[in-house]
Amino acid sequence: QVQLVESGGGLVQSGGSLRLSCVASGFTFSWARMSWYRQAPGKERELVASIGADGTSINYADSAKGRFTISRDNAKNTVYLQMNSLKSEDTAVYLCNARDLWRNMYWGQGTQVTVSS
Repeated sequence: QVQLVESGGGLVQSGGSLRLSCVASGFTFSWARMSWYRQAPGKERELVASIGADGTSINYADSAKGRFTISRDNAKNTVYLQMNSLKSEDTAVYLCNARDLWRNMYWGQGTQVTVSS
């Protein structure tokens, strides 16, 4: 069964950094496009960053460009999101997403990121 388990969230002051991790199992990770989304209270879920199966084809939301870096380690079935210069508006639940070759979508439970100003 597919599992995506996020970790690394927490409380951080404005300007600080966090590194999120998502460990995947139950599907062929090295064939899947991986993404990080976030959802703040009362707001729609939004794409933060996305990375292709081979580590190329990387996309960022405008709000993440220059501050966040997505990466993956296919040997560890893990995708990361390094977040620097965090702002209060980055406060949200961050969710890991996988899309396999057959366009099946899988979601993790999310990890809370809270940035205090």
